[in-house]
Amino acid sequence: MASVSVRKWVVGMCLAAVAAPLAANETFPAQLYEVTTETGMPHLEENLRYTVTHEKHCMARRRLDEAFPVLSHPALQGCSLKNETRHNDTLSYALVCTGGHGTTGEAIWHVDEHQIRGTLNVKLGGKNMTFYQRITALPRGACKQ
Repeated sequence: MASVSVRKWVVGMCLAAVAAPLAANETFPAQLYEVTTETGMPHLEENLRYTVTHEKHCMARRRLDEAFPVLSHPALQGCSLKNETRHNDTLSYALVCTGGHGTTGEAIWHVDEHQIRGTLNVKLGGKNMTFYQRITALPRGACKQ
């Protein structure tokens, strides 16, 4: 029974990975990006462990603290990335969750002129489960108007 609920959760996570557009930081210009989103859950059996999506998004001057699609999943309701710190081309955030469910995590972004890379690492409270979501965005030209 537990594996059925875990599988439903994994499917939900996969759907969330393709549902939300990627946001961006004000430090790079508006343009079209090829976005690869990888969600990994190392505690699952091999065939359920990873999901990868590929999309193109026009990204412009929005905040990286909202970029990870999984943050809109019900399992992370009440969680958001806070306390941004910047060091050169690296931005870091803490995953802050309300409601006392014990979920913790962090996100680290690397932004340069050739690509945007970010990884969100999450430990779900009370379940002792971990997962990550990794985004790589490569510039592909001007946005279509």
